[in-house]
Amino acid sequence: MPSFWENIRMPDTDRESGANIAEGGDMSSYVSFPAPSAGTSLPAIIVVQEAFGVNRHIQRVADGFAAQGYVAVAPALFHRNERNPNPSLGYTPEDFDAAINTYMPELTGAGIIEDINATVDYLQRTYPRTRGQKIGIVGYCMGGRVVYLAASACSGLSAGVVYYGGAILAPYSDGITPIDGTGNISIPIMGNFGDTDGNPTPDDVAQIAAALTAAGKAHDFKSYPDAGHGFNCDDRDSYNQAAAEDAQARTLAFFAEHLQ
Repeated sequence: MPSFWENIRMPDTDRESGANIAEGGDMSSYVSFPAPSAGTSLPAIIVVQEAFGVNRHIQRVADGFAAQGYVAVAPALFHRNERNPNPSLGYTPEDFDAAINTYMPELTGAGIIEDINATVDYLQRTYPRTRGQKIGIVGYCMGGRVVYLAASACSGLSAGVVYYGGAILAPYSDGITPIDGTGNISIPIMGNFGDTDGNPTPDDVAQIAAALTAAGKAHDFKSYPDAGHGFNCDDRDSYNQAAAEDAQARTLAFFAEHLQ
């Protein structure tokens, strides 16, 4: 699919707030879009990365949604890292170490909210083919946690899909905890999980589902018996083709219902 990299401008920091928010910097974002023959006004999907950056896999995921008629935008959420604001990691032990010990600890809940709000603003105000259209959000691994937080804290979204989002029950470094915002969720949520996953565990998934039910929030969770963490990524050893294909079909049907 046609694609390009966009630099989404971030607002200046309110230094008195103490929030880890970009100081007027740019957030690189991968934009994949349908051919012009698809039309001039299209719904959008924000594709939230794993812990490995907007790498080739996430770009292919965005391209897949674009092939289905959506404008797909994958923001580089590690853009506050001064040494490498847009890393593209693989799945070697060294890459796992960099993702978990260098990049992920720098994320804050406030920064994530700012990033998703900036991406929504870009789709609503800057990119001409998505103005006035609905916006969905889907996230994988680390990105699934981001989706849950954004569903409760970011306006302008119409539906969210969580793929095996870890640490939804745990706080970011600034104390913001995604599960605490469950009562504020205003969009339907879909979840795709693996029963052999260690983060989130099946017990974690049950707790998240129970919180959504108690708050009266629309959700559709499915767990795959033989799948583990990262089952959607065909570059990882944990890839499970059957689970990935079924979850993708569920996700596309969900977005068709709520975005089109």
